[in-house]
Amino acid sequence: MRQRGFEFVTGWEQRGVSLPRRATASSAGYDLAAGEAVTIAPGASVLVPTGVKAYMQPDEVLYVHIRSSMAVKRGLVLTNSVGVIDADYYNNPDSEGQIFVALMNRGTSPVTIAKGERIAQAVFQKYLTVDGDTAGEGALRRGGWGSTGRTSAGELF
Repeated sequence: MRQRGFEFVTGWEQRGVSLPRRATASSAGYDLAAGEAVTIAPGASVLVPTGVKAYMQPDEVLYVHIRSSMAVKRGLVLTNSVGVIDADYYNNPDSEGQIFVALMNRGTSPVTIAKGERIAQAVFQKYLTVDGDTAGEGALRRGGWGSTGRTSAGELF
């Protein structure tokens, strides 16, 4: 049985992107790379596609953190501080679970990210729930990026 990992989103297998991997044996994070070249104007935010999706166990989450070099050397930050990829984001009907990295340029000059450049690192982690938690019993994710809590009618609960 598969435990956790990465796959290409449909149509991205031949687009010259790589599946995330760890750089060293002691690296906690899997490097996420830009699926296409983007230029971010000063003060602007963009969603950078990666062309990959992640599968994991129901009690796991994938946290996305910016690479230190992107933050310190290039003046970029994650617009949401830390990305949270839930297990049920995988293969959702709206985006197939493609991971996007939300970047903001805090500098004064445009920043260009090359296709294939490593921009973030993703860390799998187990999480705990409280006693009696019944969140989502019988509910399925209805949407892609930023859709947690949407019902099949598109309403937030």
